[in-house]
Amino acid sequence: MAFVRTDLADLAAFIAIARHRNFRQAGLELGVSASALSHALKGLEERLGVKLVNRTNRSVTLSAAGEDLLAGLGAPFAAVMAAEDVLNRHRHAPRGRIRLNVPDVVADMVLAPVLPEFTRRWPDVELDICVDNRLLDVFDEGFDAGIRFGGTVPDDMIAQRISADVEWAIAASPAYFAQFGVPLHPRDLAAHRCLQVRLGDDRTYRWEFERGDEILNLSVPGPVTHNSTSFAVGMALGGGGLIYVPASSVADHLASGALQQVLADWVSPGPALHIYYPGRRNLPVGLRLLVELIREMRPLGF
Repeated sequence: MAFVRTDLADLAAFIAIARHRNFRQAGLELGVSASALSHALKGLEERLGVKLVNRTNRSVTLSAAGEDLLAGLGAPFAAVMAAEDVLNRHRHAPRGRIRLNVPDVVADMVLAPVLPEFTRRWPDVELDICVDNRLLDVFDEGFDAGIRFGGTVPDDMIAQRISADVEWAIAASPAYFAQFGVPLHPRDLAAHRCLQVRLGDDRTYRWEFERGDEILNLSVPGPVTHNSTSFAVGMALGGGGLIYVPASSVADHLASGALQQVLADWVSPGPALHIYYPGRRNLPVGLRLLVELIREMRPLGF
């Protein structure tokens, strides 16, 4: 049986299902519902006269025919997507949908200042921003790209730097220091209340210090553990303890005196932020434009 033009959309749906082995995630990638994908796949199977996917309540696997079809379609469809990307670059008004996974500090300090201008310049590009501090596989989860600190970008991803090295700060409110005193050395933190940080891989962050030849990684005490920079800043403003956060997230509060920084000579800059994406995907035009705009506006320097 020969393919007809109406099969192309359903073949794209089949490829997404085969890549994710999950109807919901494939639907997120294509911007349609899981039920719509299921309907498209059923129609394709009926027209071709073969079963392509085996579905149960727990798994999605390819049949032998499905494996053969995927092997035959992979390169041609990649070429079609590449050709579409080339055409998009010639459009006066780029369009499309971008799914981006970022931690909260990136959403607040990078995207919030940049996206208003982005949407003014390219109103036909849709942005789906998922704020999530967990480390996850952006490809498997159906995202076009993610943004993370340089040291946490997976090795098998293509990464582009989008900021200067990130300055960090340890701070608390004047009321906190009035009650508990000011730490003059990192080891003084043993007598303080620190807001502990849960990392994206569910580990608790050991606060890092460096001055001259002395390097310390300390497990600090504190009754509260968090994974949200904005939450930590709010706690600190209320006298809840010492926080270890990107300096940009507390710059205004430090300037106003609502928070005070300590141990500044012990805290060194950390890795820059990078946007990363799978090398086996073509970079969508909208994503390329977003990277260029972040570098142009430099919300965290570059």
